Amino acid sequence: MEAVIPLGLKVVYTIFVCALVPIYWREYGLANFLWFSDIALLALVPALWFENALLVSMLAISVVFFEALWNVDFFFRLATGKPLIGLSAYMFDPRIPLSIRGLSCFHIVLPLLLLWMLHRLGYDQRAFLWQTIVAMVVLPLSYLVTNAQENVNWVYGLGENPQRVLPAPLFVFLLMLLFPLAVYLPTHLLFARMFRAAGA
Repeated sequence: MEAVIPLGLKVVYTIFVCALVPIYWREYGLANFLWFSDIALLALVPALWFENALLVSMLAISVVFFEALWNVDFFFRLATGKPLIGLSAYMFDPRIPLSIRGLSCFHIVLPLLLLWMLHRLGYDQRAFLWQTIVAMVVLPLSYLVTNAQENVNWVYGLGENPQRVLPAPLFVFLLMLLFPLAVYLPTHLLFARMFRAAGA
């Protein structure tokens, strides 16, 4: 079967990820790769090579919404010098080396690449179920192996400071409901209308 994704793209993307991983690992630690955006960054390597519509669809409903918010926040601050929602605040932190912040520009390309791959491969509607299962594992794991300062996937609170209104396990449980119902499901329904079904 003829490849749908160009070989050059697969090679360049794989090289980029292989270069990024050890640098991020040294700078942020292994737990940083539990961020859904980092999971998507890594998982897109096999998704590209195997041209797997299900995996691409899972990654897309997982991160495209949040990546869109990140980009709005980043370009708004870039244009105005003022923060909007703070998702990309670290990109303007002079304490972080410019080279590290430059690597984080993958947040600009990642959602565009995922949407393009959905256009090429189609959207697999099983993605909602499987990505929900992934979130049920990743969110509690993020809480167990990270701390409030890292706040990976916002398991300690939606702002910069840890939330103190709810018991921590209850807050994580609510996130496990919020992600699928408020993010994955609407995105799933949108993509099911926007893109042809995978394999069609």
